[in-house]
Amino acid sequence: MFHRVVVTGMGAISPLGNDVPTTWQALKEGKSGTDTITAFDSSTCKTHIAAEVRGFDPEVIIEKKDVRRIDRYAQFALYTAKEALQDSELDLDKEDKDRIGVIWGSGMGGILTIEEEISEFGRGDGTPRFTPFYIPKGILSMAAGLVSIQYGLRGPNFTTSSACASSAHAIVSACNYIRLGKASVILTGGSDADITYSGIGGFNAMHALSTRNDEPKTASRPFSASRDGFVLGEGGVCLVLEDLEHALARGAKIYAELVGTGVNADAYHMTAPHAEGEGASRVMQMAMEEAGITPADVDYINAHGTSTALGDVAEVKAIERVWGQDAERLNISSTKSMTGHLVGAAGAIEALATVMALKEGIVPPTINHAEGDEDEKINYRLNFTFNKAQKRDLRYALSNAFGFGGHNVCLLFKKWNG
Repeated sequence: MFHRVVVTGMGAISPLGNDVPTTWQALKEGKSGTDTITAFDSSTCKTHIAAEVRGFDPEVIIEKKDVRRIDRYAQFALYTAKEALQDSELDLDKEDKDRIGVIWGSGMGGILTIEEEISEFGRGDGTPRFTPFYIPKGILSMAAGLVSIQYGLRGPNFTTSSACASSAHAIVSACNYIRLGKASVILTGGSDADITYSGIGGFNAMHALSTRNDEPKTASRPFSASRDGFVLGEGGVCLVLEDLEHALARGAKIYAELVGTGVNADAYHMTAPHAEGEGASRVMQMAMEEAGITPADVDYINAHGTSTALGDVAEVKAIERVWGQDAERLNISSTKSMTGHLVGAAGAIEALATVMALKEGIVPPTINHAEGDEDEKINYRLNFTFNKAQKRDLRYALSNAFGFGGHNVCLLFKKWNG
């Protein structure tokens, strides 16, 4: 017997706001979180813009003496887990903590810590002098570990890392543990904090980032012909996934039901998607088949939509492969146009946007599209929800996440009508 899985709590820290209500309101209003980089002097880089988290005080959740021991990406995890648990109204004193886990996603982990430590080593005499916190701060698994320690959660605990699909993979893993009865509740999602010299410099070396430095607010332009790369973002999102019976027994509020998941690989290229969207089309079909629905039941797709030349075209082709002419009925949007690309946290923040779209019947827009800015390779009969949110009674919605290495994930959520 498979257990049904629902979302009962959410937490967020993003370029649009440091909680879920602020982030969601900004998404509905079509606000951009991109601006000039303040985290470091980017004058030597090709890109001087990013979607930073602003006004974050780690001492809100971490004692002052411990802040220097925890990388920024893990601080984001602790921060969002606190909001998500409060939102869920779980009384941990009454719960079996052996059945509550933490499954987290991160693409880069403690990249700031690694960058700082290696830079310091390079300035020395070759003697390996490192802080004792170098390894625990830098490793990808520490965010999940710290959240479990903070709340004494002894259930499944690990990290998924699959580049930009990392947190979506984490959500799939969490869903499966609950479905199989191996946990009642799992805190899941992801975080990344990659706006550093090496993060910006590395993506610049790949020609992946927008260099629209004089127009930061409009730099992320998914599905527009003038797009010139993605905008690097940072942040974190935590979802509380819960066994439906467990949630109903405690009278929990329910945001949405996670009814289908798809996971596969392009097996094609290190960084480019399959040009015809073969893997992406299959992964969406897998999610729908798992849920027992057809493409006709889906009303909205939160696209991976990075604002890159190859990625946007491939995803549109994938959608058309699955829906055919019926694709014109769908609402499609890329919230990366507002948040930037949160790398390992991208799947989680887009899952949050998809859940809230279902709950409120509002599709967030794809901003920064101008009339006449069309790519001849993209079918503009499709509704990309350009520039303004649209009201729509949604039944089922998909959230796509694709990562370097050919990793594809699709999450299928159903509106909760209980």
